[in-house]
Amino acid sequence: MDNQSTVTEFRLLGLSRFPEMQPLLFMCFLIIYLLTLADNLSICLAIWTDTTLHTPVYFFLVNVSLLDISYSSVILPNMLVTLVAKSKSLSFSSCIAQLYFIISFAGSKSFLLALMAYDRYMAICQPLHYATIMNHRTSLCSAIAIWIGGFVYSVLHTFFIARLPFCGPNEINHFFCEIPPLIKLAFMDTYFNEVLVFLLSGVVGGSCFLLISTSYAYILSTIMKICSTQGRFKTFSTCVSHLITVLLLYGPGFFTYLHLSSSYSMDTGKVVSVFYTVVTPC
Repeated sequence: MDNQSTVTEFRLLGLSRFPEMQPLLFMCFLIIYLLTLADNLSICLAIWTDTTLHTPVYFFLVNVSLLDISYSSVILPNMLVTLVAKSKSLSFSSCIAQLYFIISFAGSKSFLLALMAYDRYMAICQPLHYATIMNHRTSLCSAIAIWIGGFVYSVLHTFFIARLPFCGPNEINHFFCEIPPLIKLAFMDTYFNEVLVFLLSGVVGGSCFLLISTSYAYILSTIMKICSTQGRFKTFSTCVSHLITVLLLYGPGFFTYLHLSSSYSMDTGKVVSVFYTVVTPC
């Protein structure tokens, strides 16, 4: 290591290695990014201007939209630049900063989806206690705790990644700075970091997913007790969009973070990460 120079910047290889694909990918992801901004800002504006929507479930939805806007804005603008620019380099500090905010917003969204599942559980299974427990003060305090929790959770991941010695290759086979490809570039045995990522992601993501699964188990049990088919469908329809978001976030997320890097395929990982970085926010 004494004879190696410390890496000061990384070169992102991007989503595709074929130059002829870059203009098409640029247009596709530009449209997706603009749609993501327009859709989520419209949701925030509609809820803000309509006082009848000032309820906990819509307050949480505003937070989801803000997280999606923030998450997309950390990744997609830089991704669009790398698709059209000749220079695809990113400084070490910028890469670590991007990693920090990505994990922060993803962690906060994971906490928020778990809270929204609990909110649906209270609304469907405990409707008489809903207004008492899920009041405005509780919703506000929960949202603040979720945002802070995401930033604290990200510190643990980012700290140990930033301390790794990067003295060799500086090409990241990805379209943004993510943990698995960064670990592969470290100039040391990274088994400890891999286990740490596995444990942190497993404990935090697994706990949130367990809460969501438990909430929906009770929700489905309650829905099945409703006599009319129309009533069951109407009740369950309030949960469909939340369930789709959970599947699109946790499925690819678990695939990326809950296994060691020795079995991680970079090309497959790039495709999988598109779902929770691009598709889900849109």
